[in-house]
Amino acid sequence: MILGFVGTGNISSDVITGICNSKIKFNKIYVSPRNKHKAQKLKKNFKKVFIARNNQDVIDKSDWICLGVLPEVGEKIIPKLNFRTKQVVVSFISTINHSKLKKIINKNVKIVRAIPMPPIALGRGPIVIFPPDRQVKNFFNKIGTTIEIKSEKLSQNFWATSGTMAAFYELLKVLSDWLVKKGLKRNQAQQYITSLYSALAELAVVSSKKDFNHFVAESQTPGGLNWQGVNQLRKSGYYKSLESTINNILKRLNKK
Repeated sequence: MILGFVGTGNISSDVITGICNSKIKFNKIYVSPRNKHKAQKLKKNFKKVFIARNNQDVIDKSDWICLGVLPEVGEKIIPKLNFRTKQVVVSFISTINHSKLKKIINKNVKIVRAIPMPPIALGRGPIVIFPPDRQVKNFFNKIGTTIEIKSEKLSQNFWATSGTMAAFYELLKVLSDWLVKKGLKRNQAQQYITSLYSALAELAVVSSKKDFNHFVAESQTPGGLNWQGVNQLRKSGYYKSLESTINNILKRLNKK
């Protein structure tokens, strides 16, 4: 199998890193040359990664093609690319839906939309795909946990919630900065905050059959510190603002 990546941004780089560090059997990976720095770094780090001459060269040399470009770039360049019948196209593009992508490519190829997250570089995290496809599912299961969605409309909800990643890191940053202001060293602050939230998430994963209400209740006692923390944030509208933000992201996705 020869894999190709049109677009060599952060997500494509994370997916390529996850693939190269996994047990997936492949012959070569061709990446587009547009992001020269990231392409060169991937080539340097992994002996099976090669830089193609251009985007069409990626298509010509690959069996599977992953599209990892911005939506506005995708709408501009994809119609100019000539795909081969029976190729597999996996799109990471957030706002070009399946039917639109099918019209743009206009060839008898298998098209699957996927939502990989940055932890895929570590071989972890969810990968939502639409439509369900056994071949693509088995591939991504080797570098994460594949979730198949039968309705593209429902898959938009996953795209929307994925729009909170930067907000999550901003939360970690605020907490870490606060500790630094109180006199802790930067490395100690970040080590504490990342270790704490990583462990809390892992605890929820281990007990994933339990509703999140359980964790909210179990992590606080009436009148305690966590009770104060969650209730003060509720009163300030923090969580309603978060829900409103996700709804607005979803509206943006549904307009495309």
